[in-house]
Amino acid sequence: MMPERRKLSRRTFSYYMRVMDEATGKLIGHLSDISTNGFKLDSQKPIPVKSDLRLRIDQTDQISNKSYVSFSARAIWCQLDQFDPNTYNVGFQILNMTPSDYDIFLKMFNAYGMQKNSRHDNNFDQAQR
Repeated sequence: MMPERRKLSRRTFSYYMRVMDEATGKLIGHLSDISTNGFKLDSQKPIPVKSDLRLRIDQTDQISNKSYVSFSARAIWCQLDQFDPNTYNVGFQILNMTPSDYDIFLKMFNAYGMQKNSRHDNNFDQAQR
């Protein structure tokens, strides 16, 4: 296993949010993990590493009166999910986001991102063993 190089804390994403290709409107995947400069998605298709995509995340009016945020992101890594052979986990780095959309993204991080060391996660990890 590779050593962890991430400097910013990452949180499990507790809300089912779709990530779409902004140009085509096609579903890319669902958020499963989030940090202040990137995220992990669960996707039905592999996404080539180093590919830059223009993405959109539809969000609820609980965070903002804007119905989505749009931004550019780069796929940093892609691998098969260890539990579901039909799903790929893909790590993205945010490349470009307007300041107002980034504010909404941070609100999503704070509202829906759960600390990985929570009691719920520890119980889930133990149940998987």
